[in-house]
Amino acid sequence: MILGIPLQEVVVLAVALIAAGAITGVLAGLFGVGGGAVMVPVLYEVFRLLDVPEAVRMPLCVGTSLAIIIPTSVRSFQAHRAHGAVDMAILRAWAVPVLVGVIGGSMIARVAQPFVFKLAFVLVAGITATKLLFGRDSWRLGADLPKGQLMHAYGAVIGVLSSLMGIGGGGLSNLVMSLYNRPIHQSIATSSGVGVLVSVPGMFGYIYAGWPKMALLPPLSLGFVSLIGLVLMMPSTMLTTPYGVRLAHAMPKRRLELAFGLFLITVAGRFVIQMV
Repeated sequence: MILGIPLQEVVVLAVALIAAGAITGVLAGLFGVGGGAVMVPVLYEVFRLLDVPEAVRMPLCVGTSLAIIIPTSVRSFQAHRAHGAVDMAILRAWAVPVLVGVIGGSMIARVAQPFVFKLAFVLVAGITATKLLFGRDSWRLGADLPKGQLMHAYGAVIGVLSSLMGIGGGGLSNLVMSLYNRPIHQSIATSSGVGVLVSVPGMFGYIYAGWPKMALLPPLSLGFVSLIGLVLMMPSTMLTTPYGVRLAHAMPKRRLELAFGLFLITVAGRFVIQMV
């Protein structure tokens, strides 16, 4: 027995976490996302089996996901930047607003009910998938990204929602950039940089948010960050990220959009099932 769970179940959970980490790495490179959309549902089932109370289970999944995707996001960003596809001007414009949004989302996590995290996940994934699967080139908010306050507002919203969903912000920033006429490959590459802006402060925010609830959290937790999940998933995500990057730059635009859209629909469906 380990932490009250039969050894066989522990082995199965460990294998599942390592495999999910490998899949996460591929998705991070392929879609410019941190892979949180895969990790959060997997971690949710792991913590359910560990009998983590419902009141803290979802924020623990989100915080752990944000911690795990830090190296994944960094590697994905570096690889995409090496291909010359990252628009650094966008990242500079969003740096401070995203940080403010992530801090705000972390504060919400201190008091939010589990339903809030799941609802944010479903709504954002559903909207983004709809745009990718059924959208037309005529669906535009402008010929190019805006300047000034509106651009900053986009960054803040991306920060808040990403920190509530446990994702690197790739899906959200992809959506915004595609609605402003940016090519899908550039959007994905730039979104990998947004993942860095979200995940690092997000991890520290969730450590702080979960500190008052340590009595409810499982062993080896640092606030709303599970060190067990971190140790098991992080290595495999780092190993497989470059393979996803190579796939992204080899795939045609429409195939990449369809793949990303179907991926998001699958994730949204999983959480809808859990909510009903």
